[in-house]
Amino acid sequence: MGALPRDSTGSSGAERPWVVRPAVEADWQAYRAIRLEMLEDTPIAFLETREAAQAHPEEHWRRRAANGSASSELFGAVTPDGRWIGTMGGFHAASSPDPHLVGVYVTPGWRGRDHGVADALLTAVLAWARRRSGRLLLEVHESNVPAIRYYERHGFAFTGRTLPYPLDPTTLELEMAVDL
Repeated sequence: MGALPRDSTGSSGAERPWVVRPAVEADWQAYRAIRLEMLEDTPIAFLETREAAQAHPEEHWRRRAANGSASSELFGAVTPDGRWIGTMGGFHAASSPDPHLVGVYVTPGWRGRDHGVADALLTAVLAWARRRSGRLLLEVHESNVPAIRYYERHGFAFTGRTLPYPLDPTTLELEMAVDL
């Protein structure tokens, strides 16, 4: 028997009980569940509160999961039973020459290099971004040290640009970029 094929994270599909794929509208409930989880787990990492997210109607979640916009792509790390264990997306605003990495989250039990969830999701977003630009941007809260370390390991560097964090303008979002 030959070797198992390797995916872009360097692990064989048989070694991981999940796949990374673009979201589809039918994922809306699983995406809503992980979005609420991420807002509870790491509230400083997102520009929305859990309470605001809970108030969104079903149509909002269906639209976000449907990936119907030409300017964005949402990816999920999905188990065979349809549960999302991680998510990342790309968003390219018309006013920006470069796309942004957004909505980065991995369920606590699936974090770490051994699982490879974050790396596989990032690989998907990088492939999406390369079709649009030569650089991918992100904004990270100044207090989110684990995220900053992860991004630096993957070649992102601070651009020097900062923005007030919308949910607490006394703190900052730091812009980082990676050349593609």
